[in-house]
Amino acid sequence: MSSRINLVTPAFLATLAPPAYADDFQQWAQIGAKVDLSDKLVLQNELVARVSHNQGGLDEIENSLMLGYKLSKKVTVWAGYLHNPNYNAGNFTVMERRAREQVTTDNFAKVGAVSLSARLRLEQRLRDGIDGTGWRIRPYLKASLPLGGATAPMLNLTEEAFVNLNNTSFQSKDGLERLRTAISLSMPVSKVVKLEAGYLNQRRFVTNRPNTDDHALTVSASLSF
Repeated sequence: MSSRINLVTPAFLATLAPPAYADDFQQWAQIGAKVDLSDKLVLQNELVARVSHNQGGLDEIENSLMLGYKLSKKVTVWAGYLHNPNYNAGNFTVMERRAREQVTTDNFAKVGAVSLSARLRLEQRLRDGIDGTGWRIRPYLKASLPLGGATAPMLNLTEEAFVNLNNTSFQSKDGLERLRTAISLSMPVSKVVKLEAGYLNQRRFVTNRPNTDDHALTVSASLSF
């Protein structure tokens, strides 16, 4: 009797665990600061923490430091580094490090009252103790609609694609790997502080398995000096 229980129990417990391809519910919190060093140079730091239901707690932390050079009032080129420890149920699993280069164009066009901004980001991903460098590109588009005057909330819609340019052991999906679609409300609370909250859907395109969706509640605070 006891031997049968020992065999059945692990199989039963396995059915309770979410499969690797299950949808996930997450919470993302971000704080960022941007400082103008001169008329042309700007320094930006962003810290992001993500909590995952499927991972049983803390999933990852991203800390990104970027230096930008303003080519014009609307166009800035950036380069920097991202420090990205990964976790499972709050326990550290692997360290990822990324070099980043990007171009941002702020308010490059208007459609009625809607302002359009864009970003094109290139990343080189490395993981400690694992061979290979994963290259990927991330085009991003943002549409913003003011809901009133200068101090009123802003409605934001964003779309970002993750396109892998090569394969490694940790970046095995070819081409389009994921798509992030988000809606949020942002509002300035002072001359230097802006708060934003919303919902983000992250569709992951999986080879030979059903695609999955991450449903994330997002909140962020940004400071500009």
